[in-house]
Amino acid sequence: MAGVRAAAVYARISSDTEGKALGVTRQLEDCRRLAAQVGWPIAQEYVDNDLSAYSGKRRPAYQQMLTDLADGLRDAVICYHVDRLTRRPVELEQFVATVDAAGVRKVRFVSADMDLGTGDGLLIGRIMAAVAANESAAKSRRMRRKWEQNAAQGVPHGGSVRPFGYEADRVTIRPDEAEVIRQLVARYLAGESLRSLCTWLTDSGVSTVTGREWRSPTLRGLLRSGRIAGLREHLGEVVGPAQWPAIIDPADRDRVLARMAERVASGRRTPRRYVLSGLLRCGKCGGKLYASPRENSRRYVCLRGPDHGGCGRLTVVAEPLEAFLVEAVLQRLDGPELAGVLAGRHTDAAAADLSDGLAGDQEQLDELAVMFGKQEISAREWRAAREPVERRMADRQRKLAAVTRTDALTGLPGNGGPLRDQWESLSLSRQAAIVAAVLDHAVIEAGQSGARSLDPSRVRAVWRL
Repeated sequence: MAGVRAAAVYARISSDTEGKALGVTRQLEDCRRLAAQVGWPIAQEYVDNDLSAYSGKRRPAYQQMLTDLADGLRDAVICYHVDRLTRRPVELEQFVATVDAAGVRKVRFVSADMDLGTGDGLLIGRIMAAVAANESAAKSRRMRRKWEQNAAQGVPHGGSVRPFGYEADRVTIRPDEAEVIRQLVARYLAGESLRSLCTWLTDSGVSTVTGREWRSPTLRGLLRSGRIAGLREHLGEVVGPAQWPAIIDPADRDRVLARMAERVASGRRTPRRYVLSGLLRCGKCGGKLYASPRENSRRYVCLRGPDHGGCGRLTVVAEPLEAFLVEAVLQRLDGPELAGVLAGRHTDAAAADLSDGLAGDQEQLDELAVMFGKQEISAREWRAAREPVERRMADRQRKLAAVTRTDALTGLPGNGGPLRDQWESLSLSRQAAIVAAVLDHAVIEAGQSGARSLDPSRVRAVWRL
């Protein structure tokens, strides 16, 4: 065994649910003991903790060890077992090719007395790698079946990190976080952006369950999750009711999804700077007016070209137009006929009806899929029966999105008068949502050249409410 100058020790464990690396620690202890017995000096220990050798994903420490072996920096390898080194026969062949090309002849395993440098040892290694691969595949099949069964029964899925809003058992509601979730949903439906809500969470001292600051993708995942609505999801799809209590109503989750879909369709990604974005039309050509900032002013402009399709012959300064239309919205909210909207009295029932209808449509589609799978109906019959259901679902989703827009008005204090007093304290995204809930769009006619103030006759509002 003499002649080894720099041995490599490799340890790996597929799952470390407690995060304590106890499995690799035990492997390293046994490998060190073997190295001492055979008199091999250990140059480096390569450790991949909580990484599978069957999935094919990159293992950084393993790849570094191969590189060091190929470069001649290591001339021996110690590992606890072949299945710690790899569970894929093709990967074993790559390992053997690497050590063979590097002239490394000393590879030892704690749990098996074999030499990969001999024909018999390599045969044993191949058999053991194939057995390990088969065990991993069988385990994966069993785990997938278990996850599917748990999902169908509404049982929570395990994990090392508890979900926000629930205790570590993933079932018991944590009251303080649940209240935060309800506020987040209400404020998002009222028109606030994910970015502004993340800022609010940070300013309020509310962190994620891992102690980090909130980011828009993380918050988006929380708000759209079926979990907070008491729904069990599997592979990104809701499969039924969960065994844990809901924090929000499922209809509210549908409204959140509708608003997210609407924002994706609108393509808005950058922070809002204009309260009337998307709400203005050119009086000359009917095209949309687009925000167009200059060094010292903000403007709405009709833009020509293939990406915009306008005439390019109308411009209006943003500040006076925004002040005029915001005041018009506030005055309209002063009307008694909108008092019910401000109190949020009709949107909840309408959203609940639409949400129930969508759930019924989805059940019908699921039933059709089962019938097609059992060959009770043909593909032509399946398509013919599916199309009207999908059209009805699309119509309900559009209506739900329209109802969701009026959530911006829910819970506002009184009518337009009290709202006017707190207008400046609202975020720009909330202001824009309130305006869009009342105003469908406004047509801006051409003004007189050189005019220094906004002529109200240039503005023709088309009201949504």
